[in-house]
Amino acid sequence: MALITYLTRIQFDFGAVKLAADELKLLGVQRPLVVTDRGIVRAGLLAKLVEALGRSGETTTFQDTPENPTEAASRAAVAVYRAANCDGIVAIGGGSSLDLAKAVRLLATHDGPLSGYAMVNGGVARIRRDVAPLMAIPTTAGTGSEVGRGAVMITEDGRKLGVVSPFLIPNVAICDPELTLGLPAGLTAGTGLDAIAHCVETFLSPSVNPPADAIALDGLARAWHHVERAVRDGHDREARWQMMMAAMEGAMAFQKGLGAIHALSHPLGALAGLKLHHGTLNAVVMPAVLRFNKPAIAEKSARLAAAMGLPAAGDATETVAAAVASLNARLGLPRGLGAMGVPAGALAEIASAATADHCHATNPRAASAGDYVKMLEAAY
Repeated sequence: MALITYLTRIQFDFGAVKLAADELKLLGVQRPLVVTDRGIVRAGLLAKLVEALGRSGETTTFQDTPENPTEAASRAAVAVYRAANCDGIVAIGGGSSLDLAKAVRLLATHDGPLSGYAMVNGGVARIRRDVAPLMAIPTTAGTGSEVGRGAVMITEDGRKLGVVSPFLIPNVAICDPELTLGLPAGLTAGTGLDAIAHCVETFLSPSVNPPADAIALDGLARAWHHVERAVRDGHDREARWQMMMAAMEGAMAFQKGLGAIHALSHPLGALAGLKLHHGTLNAVVMPAVLRFNKPAIAEKSARLAAAMGLPAAGDATETVAAAVASLNARLGLPRGLGAMGVPAGALAEIASAATADHCHATNPRAASAGDYVKMLEAAY
């Protein structure tokens, strides 16, 4: 078992979930609220956690996490937390459950609408350290939310906003690749491309953070060389271990900042009436964003290509963009936003929202609303 102390306390290896009870004791949590979703319950993973906690019928749970977490769901979970007199939170699931749990830990001790704590609204400074304790247990290898400082939430006004603070990083992460064995191929692909997008975009961010760059390149190499194996064989233990490590590294690195890929995927994910997977959106828009950023990323693209094992000669940015598009096709991901059901009439609105997203400012090349429209059209 590997204990990694970096940003937070991380237990990483097959079987790590068995340490959950001991880690809760270290946190001083006696009455946890378990935040999860119905899919995790059906897959038997909640039962596995409850067994590891040794709590059986005593466990208080919130199982209604939406595919894209909402402020309404977080408030419903807070009501359960308070009614049961809980003193901490355990999140188990994909990025949606983990992000929802971060909103719950915040609203358990902070008043006001969630939008008041959004990064774009100056909310970082309003988040105090007295949030509820949180243990995060990922069951996908994509978001890396178990070590991330942010939660991306659909607020009451319908916007998809990032709530970001170092105080939101979970107190402990239990990273057990065994929990991802047998994850469906489509979800493995979408979450795997999410991890790749994090590593690519944070490396390209113009912010100065060489340690984050090194972590991003290492995560990219792991994900790029193992995602197809994980999709092809859901029980490939080596591939699952590598993908969970890559996802975690992507989130460790994106403390540096992201860019236009995420500035677009956030408002796309908030489109009413659609339930669009965040990682899949990142995959679909990534080639177009890379091509837009080309004038600002030529040197870095060569380093990306090297980490991915791609040919070094020629236009490195185009090589990387084409390789991502080819990987998307091999993994069976949608051919474009149109195939995902995004209405063409919404592109201008999405582009405008992207300019207000918290990831917009750290894109390597300045982008206008018109530039975002062109990227969306190229990804359509």
